[in-house]
Amino acid sequence: MKARDLQDLSLDELKAKEKDLREELFNLKFQHATGQLENSARIPQVRKDIARVKTTLREKAGEEIPESKTSNQK
Repeated sequence: MKARDLQDLSLDELKAKEKDLREELFNLKFQHATGQLENSARIPQVRKDIARVKTTLREKAGEEIPESKTSNQK
């Protein structure tokens, strides 16, 4: 999944995509725990896809990381 493809989706579509990916990740973890997982490389791939979706959601929502959390406080 490319980030460029995600930018064309609406907020509702992105939220649905995130939900689907989270369900897929749950199922992959469950298969891994029971020894039925055939492609173990899919787990990190899905995690990165979730991160891409969340990043795009945050960008579209206009949220920014506050300066106070990124700077070192003494």
